[in-house]
Amino acid sequence: MRTMTAPLRRHGTLVPAVAFALAVGGALIGSHAVRAGVPALTGPVPHLGWLAVAVAVVTGAQLPMLRTRVGTGTVGLAWGESAIVILCVLLPVAWIPPVTLVGVGLARAVQALLRPDYRQLGTAVWSAATLTIGSTAAAVAANLVAVTYQRPLSLRVAVALVLAAGVYAATGLVMVSWRVARCHDERFGPVLRRANGSKMPMIVGNVAVGLLVVVLYGVNARWLALLLPALWLLHQAYAYRLRTGDEKRNWQTFADATRQLNRLDGQGAASAGIQGALRLFGADRARLSVIEADGRVVAYSGSPDRAVTECEPNAADEPGTVARDLSVGGVRVGELRLRLRSTTRMGRRDELMFAAYADALAAALHDAATHHELRVMGEQSSRDLVHDALTGLANRAGFLAVGDAALRERAGAPVGLLLLDLDHFKDVNDTLGHGAGDLLLQIAASRLGDTLGPGELLARLGGDEFALLLPVLSRAESVPPDLPATEYPSQLAYALGRAESLAGALAVPSEVAGVQLSVEASVGVVVAAAGAVNLTELLRRADIAMYQAKRGGSSVAWYDQSRDRASTDRLSLLAEVREALAADDQLTLVMQPAVRLGDSGGVTGVEALVRWSHPRRGTLMPDEFVAVIEHSELLGDFTRYVLDRALTVAAAWAAEGIDAPVAVNLSPRSLLDRSLPRDIAGLLAKHGVAPERLVLEITETVVMSERAVIDQVLSALRQMRVQLSVDDFGTGYSSLTFLTRVTVDEIKIDRSFVWRMVASTEAAAIVRTTIDLAHRLGLRVIAEGVETAEQRAELTALGCTSAQGFFFCPPVPPERVIAVLHELTTAEVITLRQEDAS
Repeated sequence: MRTMTAPLRRHGTLVPAVAFALAVGGALIGSHAVRAGVPALTGPVPHLGWLAVAVAVVTGAQLPMLRTRVGTGTVGLAWGESAIVILCVLLPVAWIPPVTLVGVGLARAVQALLRPDYRQLGTAVWSAATLTIGSTAAAVAANLVAVTYQRPLSLRVAVALVLAAGVYAATGLVMVSWRVARCHDERFGPVLRRANGSKMPMIVGNVAVGLLVVVLYGVNARWLALLLPALWLLHQAYAYRLRTGDEKRNWQTFADATRQLNRLDGQGAASAGIQGALRLFGADRARLSVIEADGRVVAYSGSPDRAVTECEPNAADEPGTVARDLSVGGVRVGELRLRLRSTTRMGRRDELMFAAYADALAAALHDAATHHELRVMGEQSSRDLVHDALTGLANRAGFLAVGDAALRERAGAPVGLLLLDLDHFKDVNDTLGHGAGDLLLQIAASRLGDTLGPGELLARLGGDEFALLLPVLSRAESVPPDLPATEYPSQLAYALGRAESLAGALAVPSEVAGVQLSVEASVGVVVAAAGAVNLTELLRRADIAMYQAKRGGSSVAWYDQSRDRASTDRLSLLAEVREALAADDQLTLVMQPAVRLGDSGGVTGVEALVRWSHPRRGTLMPDEFVAVIEHSELLGDFTRYVLDRALTVAAAWAAEGIDAPVAVNLSPRSLLDRSLPRDIAGLLAKHGVAPERLVLEITETVVMSERAVIDQVLSALRQMRVQLSVDDFGTGYSSLTFLTRVTVDEIKIDRSFVWRMVASTEAAAIVRTTIDLAHRLGLRVIAEGVETAEQRAELTALGCTSAQGFFFCPPVPPERVIAVLHELTTAEVITLRQEDAS
């Protein structure tokens, strides 16, 4: 056995020197034992011919070397155990070390002449030293059991010879494994186990061959000639087994290395690629050059004993370097270079594996770069959805989401909201142009932003309207005497002071389009306990106060509940809702179909919309009463009422042969009801409607809640195979965050984007991004509020699945919807699942 590892200079010459000193010392001790007449070790000096035969045996046993991988190193396996068994019979103990030294030296010299990778002086010296020590230890161990020199083969002699082979093999395995572990910075234990696993079957076979040679020699030396074919076949069997084991380990290492390449960041993929190449090919150093999206080249370098670090991209090559370009689809993404060890050569199999590994690394780097670009685009899209493009402030959606979260954190504490509206802003647009108006808005946003305190949130809600949330209110030193009775007088006084300060900051003259302008603003102020009302209600109250300021001719006004008639209307409306639910003829449904865009046509579903035929107020639309119901204990009864009516209509469609799904809007608060899935299952069974025919439309506000019950309810609905649709997509805090938390089947683009998409490039970009995102996620996408042919044509060109709006059909009563469905298309109604989603 010998090791094919890094040159000896890596660890100096101390170990071989000690080994040779021990070998020579063992030979001298053996010779002295012969002269002294030690019984177990004595024997006559062998004839010169027998010495030559013994040297030939050692040389012949070392020449047919088989190499195998052990970790990142390579070890050579030979017939040494057979040779030591024969030597113990042919020679006295004293002559075994020098014969081994000479025989191994001759074998290494012949191998150096035949193959370049054997021309390592340090490796040859180490090999000769190791085998000499092993043969000395083996001979001594055998003769401690029984004198083996020129003795007939008995049971005791056989045991001694087997012991000699075992000691020889163990000594060689330990020393070679130690050197491989040292040279390649690996742990000794695993290296020894792998080397022993490769060598053990060969040890058994070698011992058997050695014993057989001894037996045949004792019978008739001519029979030894018959062993040559058998030895050749056995050697081929050894070689085949080692090759098979090497292949298995190599491909396992290859699989592990390529699996580690699955990283989402480019630097992680590069580091894994270098470490995998070092393990797979046993290289001294690996260098990876990566071409970034902007054309920059970033290089990484690593070695077995060093971590992966950045390096110079154009470092000079060293001898023994192999390189491979990394490309995907004809696009070059980088280059991988390996500096092989001096004892390593790449065969055809290694070259193929190198090419395969390089392709896998190129794909991993490309995927990591693509993921980075998508993440940047997603983060930008997410930011654009909650920020105003002109001023950089939060928009209405971002303000509502972040503001409601701040209110939840401050539950019970007083908070303030200031709503600012720029006076006569329309005159600036009409007189100086929209460019001047935009500049004025940016100036106003900058001045308001300069006044922000810790935790305060500023947003542009749209047009010339700004909102400032004050989650922490300081107490004012004095309270104006004209303030009405309020629960938080000092906090309201502080908020009013802030409002007047903001109005004063905006009024400072500034030059816009060559004209000195002084911006005046009307500010509505409201103070309430966080949690008692949500941010939407605060905005409503602040809006009332702001219009009071405009009507009263002052710059600042506060919300006075006594002036808010809507508060008393809200109380009476709840009582009337109870009557409507009991009457069973006031709350009715109208149905609006969604139509597939493109040439194929077809209906993709029908949305159920609720109307209230109020006996005194006339027909009320949902936005006039649903918000009141959502914040009352009547929500559960109202939800079940609407679902029952919608499923009644869906069952009637099935009787007419129309298999169209019905969609029902679901309040986010309904998802806090653990009994909702059970109630829906009962209604489906009652009407005989398949779960797939029911679509529940939910809004993005559900993602803002971290309550586990919402996840449990959504999971139960998914398990029932009820379909989920996200309504008003794009108007919430984070649409992408919503899609990562809630598994849905459908996205509905909010009508506000559809209305503006023809004239607004920003709105068109949002619609295009939403459609592309839905296709990538395999979701159906519906555009709401389509009213013109231009909108339909634009949506069709963008690849939108289907659309809904007055352009196709207004909401119609349930008794008319079947006829409308037949009018819209004569084709089979499209099922909910979109087969051609990509």
